[in-house]
Amino acid sequence: MTDGHLFNNITLGGRGGTNPGQIKIYSGGILWKRQGGGKSIEVDKSDIVSVTWMKVPKSNQLGVQIKDGLFYKFTGFRDQDVVSLTSFFQNTFGITVKEKQLSVSGRNWGEVDLNGNMLAFMVGSKQAFEVPLADVSQTNLQGKNDVILEFHVDDTTGANEKDSLMEISFHIPNSNTQFVGDENCPPAQVFRDKIISVADVGAGGEDAVVTFDGIAILTPRGRYSVELHLSFLRLQGQANDFKIQYSSVVRLFLLPKSNQPHTFVVISLDPPIRKGQTLYPHIVMQFETDYVVESELALSEDLYNSKFKDRLELSYKGLIHEVFTTVLRGLSGAKVTKPGKFRSCQDGYAVKSSLKAEDGILYPLEKSFFFLPKPPTLITHEEIDYVEFERHAAGGSNMHYFDLLIRLKSDQEHLFRNIQRNEYHNLYGFISSKGLKIMNLGDAQPTTGVAKVLEGDDDDAVDPHLERIRNEAGEDESDEEDEDFVAEKDDEGSPTDDSGADDSDASQSGDEKEIPAKKEPKKDLSSKASASTSTSTSKKKSKDADEDGKKKKQKKKKDPNAPKRGMSGFMFFSQMERENIKKANPGISFTDVAKLLGENWKKMSAEEKEPYEAKARVDKKRYEDEKIVYNAQPQPMNIDSGNESDSA
Repeated sequence: MTDGHLFNNITLGGRGGTNPGQIKIYSGGILWKRQGGGKSIEVDKSDIVSVTWMKVPKSNQLGVQIKDGLFYKFTGFRDQDVVSLTSFFQNTFGITVKEKQLSVSGRNWGEVDLNGNMLAFMVGSKQAFEVPLADVSQTNLQGKNDVILEFHVDDTTGANEKDSLMEISFHIPNSNTQFVGDENCPPAQVFRDKIISVADVGAGGEDAVVTFDGIAILTPRGRYSVELHLSFLRLQGQANDFKIQYSSVVRLFLLPKSNQPHTFVVISLDPPIRKGQTLYPHIVMQFETDYVVESELALSEDLYNSKFKDRLELSYKGLIHEVFTTVLRGLSGAKVTKPGKFRSCQDGYAVKSSLKAEDGILYPLEKSFFFLPKPPTLITHEEIDYVEFERHAAGGSNMHYFDLLIRLKSDQEHLFRNIQRNEYHNLYGFISSKGLKIMNLGDAQPTTGVAKVLEGDDDDAVDPHLERIRNEAGEDESDEEDEDFVAEKDDEGSPTDDSGADDSDASQSGDEKEIPAKKEPKKDLSSKASASTSTSTSKKKSKDADEDGKKKKQKKKKDPNAPKRGMSGFMFFSQMERENIKKANPGISFTDVAKLLGENWKKMSAEEKEPYEAKARVDKKRYEDEKIVYNAQPQPMNIDSGNESDSA
């Protein structure tokens, strides 16, 4: 490269464990990008204080220390890379690269080198190990000669690693000459005081810039005192204490809740904080929307003028969530995302939904979707393969809701359930405007598919998408569920099927039609083996209805000469596998057969489903061709006779 050097498979070590990525070293500085996406590390050449090389097992490690005390370790360079990069740093940056040697003697006696906020343990002028003092949470003096350093194990240190450094104990004898003390202050005490002055121990070696007390945090759950320091934020609770470096903050989200007295502020992290074995990539805070605060920032005049004058003010008065977000943004440099153009029917910024049995709200943002409060789920538009609008199975109040399926390019799926139907048009319009692929409604257009059913409770409307969902869920695909058939509705608005399967269906599949997996079998169902049987059954039903004093709507009869509707891939699969399931499970009911078929279908990959989908496409083409011929013919006059009897 003329402007620099590009290297793959370079590991960034330190906070958050080890993460592979790609590094570019160019005339403007250093840029490291994590493999697979995530937070990037960018260092301007003017911020670089020193650069070092160290020979490590099977590789070379590049150490870069910057002005604010952070120290980055990049591992994975070859021997020839060391020569070329050493020359590049000298000629382009004017920095002489120093060489560090790693001690492999195994000795545990040496000297301590404190350089900025890094502590290096030297054995015979060679480095045995080094630790960033920014990771130290507490230091204790045990006895007169031992100093124990405790490290943050619940913040982003080692969040992606199974093992993390928890504490180190240093023994400083009274004969030590590096940390000279007196009778009242032994060398170990001098060493501890030195650590406290350099490290972020307790209050972080500095007073908090501003503190917000009693903040409700939903994940990780608890009420915390939130301290904003110059280089990190601290969450102090009764049971947990989290310290988070600003370098781990990816983005801030300021998301109001419509018609609610609270506002969400979300801090997205990479790497995430850890509590036990649970990782938290998002800190979800909940502020009282109308609560006003007045805060003074604890910044010296010199520090404010030199570093924060363009980003912060020395005092703030306003709504607590706005003050908090403004100060955190100024200290961390992270960007803030707020709701975009989407508006729900309640003039809010989100729609009520549920995910993994948890109720919450889904925010459609300009570049992502965010479900809150838990599990907090952020989905960027670039991750999405397609979205799909799904309908609940018919029945009762479920007709007033629909689901939104978001499938990622990684094949992972997120199903947001129980969205009110009046939100459909707003969601559909917003998603369409973002150019996201919508896999939905079969052959029906949005204005005539789900949308038409959502607009009203017209009994004559048939939802083709609902039929497709029934098929894929293993429900019965009756011939009477067609555009030519108008389903009878019960009092709750759900379709009611009073007829069984005809003999033609049984002969086609080689068995009886299966009973829907999600419906209870109804009493007094009889097979329409002949016209006379159907007539007698119809008369009996009419008599029963008269006895009960109830009147039911008459349903139109489908023309027996009409073409048979094309079968779905699932129905072809059912024909092939139904007998196998019955043989493997003797005595199994029709309901359980349908349930197993539906479960097996959902587990199949796209490649496994393709032969059946191919048959479905051929059958669909057959149905469309036959329907064109059928529609061109004069229609019989006795399709709807006004009663449920057929003339022989």
